[in-house]
Amino acid sequence: MNSDESPDHAQACRARAARLLNILELEAIEQNLYRGQNESRQGMRLFGGQVLAQSLRAACHTVQGRVPHSLRAYFMRAGNSGRPVLYEVERIRDGRSFTTRRVVAIQQGQAIFSMDVSFQLPEPGFEHAHPMPNVPPPEELEDDMAVVARLTGRDPSLSPMAGRPRPFEMRSVFPLASEAWHLNRFWNPVWIRFAGDPADLASDDDALAHALLAYASDMGLVSTAVLPHMDSVRRDALQMASLDHALWFHRPVPMDDWLLFHKRTSAAQGARGLVHAEFFARDGSLVASVTQEGLLRQPGAAAGRAASVDAAP
Repeated sequence: MNSDESPDHAQACRARAARLLNILELEAIEQNLYRGQNESRQGMRLFGGQVLAQSLRAACHTVQGRVPHSLRAYFMRAGNSGRPVLYEVERIRDGRSFTTRRVVAIQQGQAIFSMDVSFQLPEPGFEHAHPMPNVPPPEELEDDMAVVARLTGRDPSLSPMAGRPRPFEMRSVFPLASEAWHLNRFWNPVWIRFAGDPADLASDDDALAHALLAYASDMGLVSTAVLPHMDSVRRDALQMASLDHALWFHRPVPMDDWLLFHKRTSAAQGARGLVHAEFFARDGSLVASVTQEGLLRQPGAAAGRAASVDAAP
């Protein structure tokens, strides 16, 4: 196995994972109103995955016996990591089979994010799924952070953000800064696994697994749209932010094991890039699908406030 990482880095990732679990425990202020704390990153804008995960968590607190199957979200303003976020849930509909919730995330009296979530009473039906790409298993790949540590200062294509500890282990199928990584232009498959203690996930809290996947679904998504332009622009020189996000849950989320996060870009125009992704379990089953449009503004382009958040956790 080529995935060894330093004990210090592994410990930092576990600490980030524990912190993520903590901030997903929202404070109920009154009916349909919750307060969420932020990850400790003073001076940085909120990561969009955090707001997605906390919004979904808030919606799940108002629904019993049904599971989320889809969400659609818009990032409207940059979030401030120095202030808590209020999540206001509107109970749009409670039908016989489906339930709809709308969540608005608020800071300093202004909406920074909105999301519609649909829940379904589990029922049987037809099944088919896109096959998982044929890629090496995670055991044959090196940890991304180990690659970054080895190449820091030697490859200018690597963003400094790539070396930050994350709450998920990540192993890229195309190793960072490798020839295959530089030649790749449209897709970016990465194995991910929650870096926290598996015992913390050994419960029947399906809502927690859904929230963790929502968090992960925003990791590195916007930057995938830059892949076709790697020769002409540095990613760390771009203004990048999530604009909108859609996520569909197809099967139960095995967050205690490796998932293949298969990302690809289909279009870019008007300083926006479109990215699609799937999460596959190790057995090849399709767990979830994602689509996101993000801001990709080059240096010197028309200025405007980024709609959302940091492009990486």
